[in-house]
Amino acid sequence: MAINWFPGHMVKTKRAIKENLSLVDAVIEIRDARIPKSSANPEIDSLCGNKPRLILLNKSDLSDKASTKKWINHLTKSNVRVLEINSLNGIGINSIKPILLDLLKEKHERLKAKGLVNIVTRVMVVGIPNVGKSTFINKMARNNIAKTGDRPGVTRTKQWIKTSIGIELLDTPGILWPKFEDEDVALNLAFTGAIKDEIMDTEELAYKLVERLSSVSPELLKSRYKIDEISEDPLETLDNIARKRGCLMSGGRIDYNRISVILLDEFRGGKIGNITLELPE
Repeated sequence: MAINWFPGHMVKTKRAIKENLSLVDAVIEIRDARIPKSSANPEIDSLCGNKPRLILLNKSDLSDKASTKKWINHLTKSNVRVLEINSLNGIGINSIKPILLDLLKEKHERLKAKGLVNIVTRVMVVGIPNVGKSTFINKMARNNIAKTGDRPGVTRTKQWIKTSIGIELLDTPGILWPKFEDEDVALNLAFTGAIKDEIMDTEELAYKLVERLSSVSPELLKSRYKIDEISEDPLETLDNIARKRGCLMSGGRIDYNRISVILLDEFRGGKIGNITLELPE
């Protein structure tokens, strides 16, 4: 499944990250807790350099808890901290300031030694499209400053957002890389909605999702759709799910478009269960 998608504004975003990095004390990188590896832009490490970073595993209410803990341990480094959050209900948000203060402790001590008292922490917020960046910023700012939407690519311009806890956030549009060489990465992004559905074949994507879920969470798949077994053939499993949901056309033919939309919507909404699609290597 070859996918090429690199809108022009994302080229500008990459340039803006480089240009504005000197304006901030730290970087908050938001990833999808269901796909912590696939939702990390491989260029973020080189773009951010040694800048202190806080990785937020967002949508943690949709991921497998044990898997999320493994990812936290795997990603944590001397200048990188990792926190699981849910931007919609605010779980984990209160832990962000203490973690940032710990990351920036030495810098703040130097500033205080120079007589500065009211220190404002400036942070750049980065992440791929549709990972929940704008929802996070709105939760931090307690109002709808940043545009939000369930379609990738809503935020287009740079904006500074003040919060009541001494942190200023620099928002940037979501950035994806030019080409997805790894099919698993491309599929993970498509499953979770980071890639626009318009450029995907929905029925093929649903087939691939059944194939993946049959491997990582077969019991949840069986329980949700009340099917007795998982077939070795993903298409047969998809057919059984369609019949259970009544997605049939005249003559008993499977309505693949309808069941594909249902399956993708229910996975993205967490209705199938708490699922993490990849684990640390």
